[in-house]
Amino acid sequence: MATPDPKSKQDRLPPWMRVNLKGPRPRNEVRNLLRSLNLHTVCEGARCPNLCECWQRKAATFMVLGDTCTRNCKFCAVNHGQPLPVDPEEPAHVAEAVQRLGLRFAVITCVTRDDLPDGGAAHIAATICAIRETDPTVGIEVLPSDFGGDLAAVDTVLAARPDVFNHNLETVARLTPLVRSHATYERSLAVLAHAAKRGHSQGIQTKSGLMLGLGETAEEVREALADLRQANVQILTLGQYLPPSPEHWPRDRYLTPEEFDEWGRVARTEYGFTAVVSGPLVRSSYHAEQAAHRPEQ
Repeated sequence: MATPDPKSKQDRLPPWMRVNLKGPRPRNEVRNLLRSLNLHTVCEGARCPNLCECWQRKAATFMVLGDTCTRNCKFCAVNHGQPLPVDPEEPAHVAEAVQRLGLRFAVITCVTRDDLPDGGAAHIAATICAIRETDPTVGIEVLPSDFGGDLAAVDTVLAARPDVFNHNLETVARLTPLVRSHATYERSLAVLAHAAKRGHSQGIQTKSGLMLGLGETAEEVREALADLRQANVQILTLGQYLPPSPEHWPRDRYLTPEEFDEWGRVARTEYGFTAVVSGPLVRSSYHAEQAAHRPEQ
């Protein structure tokens, strides 16, 4: 599959993919706070199109375990390579940032750390606990890696009692080995099914997401939705895939807002997801507090 010419007329962003860049002061306030605490966000690392909107609301998705991933997925803009040692002060710094931003709902994601024995599970759990110690009323969603299929690591995270356990399936089964590094479709489903089995009795919701526009068919999307529901996933996000660079997996096409609305309807009414956030600019943590049925900050 050829990489599209970024200068071609056909590759120009459609109107619904263009974002409002207003509000530099709130963005700078959040950025300066994060820099002062030596924290990273997936908002910047993954070049999220919603950064301006979310940072204006003083909402951010914290990316723990550093900013360098041990995997190199063909859809992702996050740095990859040999990561630095884990910062033991990071959980406390995240908790301080949550408090200073006045967040009522915090999302904690991470780079994949295949170099660590537990994949960083204990560190993620420590971050949850640090936030809870600062303010036990803050809602928390975690978005970890697959931990290499280590279900004991999943249990470590669940033991810290996040409100939502999120792990992205990312794409359909056929495309998974082409765009995901080391991860497998079956392993992600197994992680989600395990989290659902262990977590639902504790009130922990499970969540996953798909990118659309990588070349998947409608039938393959339906199969993925069915597989996610079979794994007892409750919350779903659907968003448009945007290649971070010409070297990444090429975008196959832009889906229209109407198509995303229809997929949202299908996911809710035909497959029974309790909450669906579907739209061209939707990313994993977009309006996470609403999807978890908590009031927005």
